[in-house]
Amino acid sequence: AQIVGINCHFDPETCVKTVKLMKEGVEKAGLKAHYMSQPLGFHTPDCNRQGFIDLPEFPFALEPRILTRWDMQKYAREAYNTGIRFIGGCCGFEPYHIRALAEELSPERGFLPAGSEKHGNWGDGLALHTKPWVRARARRDYWETLKPASGRPFCPSMSKPDGWGVTKGHADLMQQREATSKEQLKILFDKANQNA
Repeated sequence: AQIVGINCHFDPETCVKTVKLMKEGVEKAGLKAHYMSQPLGFHTPDCNRQGFIDLPEFPFALEPRILTRWDMQKYAREAYNTGIRFIGGCCGFEPYHIRALAEELSPERGFLPAGSEKHGNWGDGLALHTKPWVRARARRDYWETLKPASGRPFCPSMSKPDGWGVTKGHADLMQQREATSKEQLKILFDKANQNA
């Protein structure tokens, strides 16, 4: 393989760690490759080996897990410092995420991406804000250390992934040609309730 990497199912932190392991293996074998990472645009530290598809929020309630542009800049730097040169994203990535990646790597690229003129780098445009506490946020270290809240009262910090024990090759994963019947759905609903 000319390019070795990981795509989807896991967040940037997990993907970069995984590519580091892949890189070690490739180098230990005396081989050379380019490295790539295309993680989710969501925080998923609580998912299990099948990734975000086992989280109870999948697929319609993942928005509270969306990474900030600052998370993306951190990811871009960590990936680049690891030796990953194909740095992108998969599910959950938005245009502002890609712009944040390109902004973080602008010294290496030699230019800023389109749209960067819309805001100051690392919030420095906030220096003009009328409120002093907002002006105090016009610095990189504020945004790099921020722990954003979900805003949802009593929201858990982590989810319990579904534990169906079904992996590749299992009969339950066979795609049907017709819609799932009400009887089949009842069996699934009952099993889901037992796993809850």
